[in-house]
Amino acid sequence: MGEGGGQVLRSSLTLSLCLSKPFRIDNIRKGRKPPGLLHQHRAAVTAAAQMGEAEVSGNELGSLELEFIPQSIRPGKYKFNIGTAGSTILVLQTVLPALLTAPALSRLVLDGGTHNPSAPSFEFLKLAFLPLINQMGPRVTARLVRPGFYPTGGGRIEVTVEPSEELRPLTLDKRGSIREIWAEALVAKLPKHIGQRELSVVAGELKLKPEQLSLRQLSSARGAGNVIYVVVRSQRITEVFVGVGKKGLRAETVAQRVLSRVQDYLRSDAAVAKRLADQLLLPLTAAGGVRFTTLEPTCHTRTNLRVIEAFMQTSISCCRLSESSWQIGWDKSGEARS
Repeated sequence: MGEGGGQVLRSSLTLSLCLSKPFRIDNIRKGRKPPGLLHQHRAAVTAAAQMGEAEVSGNELGSLELEFIPQSIRPGKYKFNIGTAGSTILVLQTVLPALLTAPALSRLVLDGGTHNPSAPSFEFLKLAFLPLINQMGPRVTARLVRPGFYPTGGGRIEVTVEPSEELRPLTLDKRGSIREIWAEALVAKLPKHIGQRELSVVAGELKLKPEQLSLRQLSSARGAGNVIYVVVRSQRITEVFVGVGKKGLRAETVAQRVLSRVQDYLRSDAAVAKRLADQLLLPLTAAGGVRFTTLEPTCHTRTNLRVIEAFMQTSISCCRLSESSWQIGWDKSGEARS
């Protein structure tokens, strides 16, 4: 289905917990190398199973099949160790929607990767994703205890979830006027000039002043790593665009790739950028309504829509509004919104 990776599994786990609906999934990551469950996928299943007091079969490395039968959501204190540089953020996002309306507070400690090229970074979580979640009623806070870069990992985040009795749907049709733009480079166990070069590229193209730029050297990381991110704070939403450096990839190239996504967003009148659109679908579905404007939906976003439609037995509208913006909408009446 769709992008054919671990997202189908994670989204199914989330919806299963929120809806108390069991599921069976076959051919997990069948087209990937290696296929089947990896450590980060097993961590997501384990976390969901513990919080949902679920019966599970097939949660082994390399497994292509999984059956998941949830019972009731059990809030509390949890600690999960992925064991690799697999994304702590993706594991958190798998279980978070179910905890948002749980009967009591939860505290989570997650060990693994915090800055992964193929997953949301901690800065995205804290500055873009969680502020919108908190607008829905709960109070979720996250702290980066120690960064974990790919491929070493070793990072840790701590998250507190103060639930709400019910979730308020969000409507994000317009982002409003842009209030500020700033950029920060993170460097761990690498030369400082890498971050300086990234910031120079971003500053030149976006015409940022020195006070809009920041460089941090992270001494607590267990492995080398580098990140550049740009924050666009608008009247109604904050977007974060992240690039993760890797060996053999020039700092200027990392910065240019981030810059390209920033410029695409600024040229559009959409409220939500591509990656946040994908991440918001499940929490908004749990709130009973989805409506926002975004750039052209990614394969990940379209995959999430198909999984949600399968679990909810409904249709979600995804229509083009203009050359640079799309609208996604659905509400709990079961009707697509436009």
